[in-house]
Amino acid sequence: MAEKNNANIGFEKQIWDAACVLWGHIPAADYRKVIVGLIFLRYISSAFDKRYQELLAEGDGFEDDPDAYEEENIFFVPEKARWSTIAAAAHTPEIGTVIDDAMRAIEADNKKLKNVLPKNYSNPDLDKRVLGNVVDLFTNMDMSDTDGSKDLLGRTYEYCIAQFAAVEGQKGGEFYTPSSVVKTLVSILKPFDNCRVYDPCCGSGGMFVQSAKFVQAHSGRRGTVAVYGQEAQADTWKMAKMNMAIRGIDADFGEHQADTFTHDLHPTLKADFILANPPFNYHPWNQEKLKDDPRWKYGLPPANNANFAWIQHMIYHLAPNGKIGLVLANGALSTQSGGEGDIRKKIIEADLVEGIIALPTQLFYSVTIPVTLWFISKNKKQKGKTLFIDARKMGHMVDRKHRDFTDEDIEKLADTFTAFQEGKLEDEKGFCSVATLQDIEKQDYILTPGRYVGIEEKEDDGEPFEEKMVRLTSELSDMFAKSHELEDEIRKKLGAIGYEI
Repeated sequence: MAEKNNANIGFEKQIWDAACVLWGHIPAADYRKVIVGLIFLRYISSAFDKRYQELLAEGDGFEDDPDAYEEENIFFVPEKARWSTIAAAAHTPEIGTVIDDAMRAIEADNKKLKNVLPKNYSNPDLDKRVLGNVVDLFTNMDMSDTDGSKDLLGRTYEYCIAQFAAVEGQKGGEFYTPSSVVKTLVSILKPFDNCRVYDPCCGSGGMFVQSAKFVQAHSGRRGTVAVYGQEAQADTWKMAKMNMAIRGIDADFGEHQADTFTHDLHPTLKADFILANPPFNYHPWNQEKLKDDPRWKYGLPPANNANFAWIQHMIYHLAPNGKIGLVLANGALSTQSGGEGDIRKKIIEADLVEGIIALPTQLFYSVTIPVTLWFISKNKKQKGKTLFIDARKMGHMVDRKHRDFTDEDIEKLADTFTAFQEGKLEDEKGFCSVATLQDIEKQDYILTPGRYVGIEEKEDDGEPFEEKMVRLTSELSDMFAKSHELEDEIRKKLGAIGYEI
């Protein structure tokens, strides 16, 4: 059996491969909408069908009652939108219209999805024969394990979003945060029942999915998590709405997409937990229009970088005991430009920074720059102290380009945080260290974990120092000699074709 990981799981890849049948048959701009819409329909029908059969077997006549589905956080699917209706029309010229009508029927029953679902399947540019073949491939997926299939299809949705991020590069990465990164944030923050969770740049809503899963897994009810989000990109905002719908999560994303800085859709919100992966080093962010904004309690962020605008926006929206977990490019740890160093210093002096985790490279699909997790708390358990973790060596490569954390990696990071909060953590060279505000002041308020955790101690290999130095210098001398040989060889080759160096 293939090793389970958070980056790709296998079953989803079958659906991705099926989706690739469409490649080249439709305009690139429509591709994502087409496949995401089909995943949405297939997912909600799979969950609906399972519940429908249960209600039918009970024999009480509630199989067509929407309340009987909603009480189980299952999306009620009108008959016109059920996959059986779509599958029956797969090889008819009307298949595009049938799918568009399914989307309209769902929107008619769900006001929060009005004008959200894609309705471009009857577009003449979309080859209906190809579309029918894709519908067949979705239909023939083995859904006999209904408990598992609900989870698998949900992960398929996330997986395909990840694949679009990989294919589309930076643009795709705007709406996808790798699952293992989200799980790490959630496992450390531990959102609880009856809490308010907020993401001011929510992308496709992955932070909320994992938060709801966490609450449910720890004996809470995911429906009691109040979800608030905002997203500036129209298509991504629609995807987030769809993602919440298929999970049975009631979310307030506002009536439309909007820029968080210039049009805050939740101006009075005070959240218990804020989880976010804001666009790295985002600019321009309309600083010139917001110079007197009350959110900049610790200083006006520079116009050419929104990192500290995001941080201060989130702090502004925290409840008295609220916590933040966010992803930032490493530059925010040490930058002094544009007043950012002064802002960081004031935030540290306010005793808000609870922990910093340096992540390994290649966790993200669209960027390779190193990033860090910041944890900010209004009411820290360990006053005057900050935990630093260097996780750059953690994780494993799942393919040539992408690294991933295992569940054990995530658990280790979460347990380290818990031990710190309980005052039981011992420093581990090269991995973790607890620093006081005075320690951070001595480092000029720079938050790079390596400055605090140091270098891990190497086990003594038993070779005497003098002998080791003789051996190493001898090996180095051999390497130098070899390099000179290669240099002479290259000169001769170039000279033979008329090039002298």
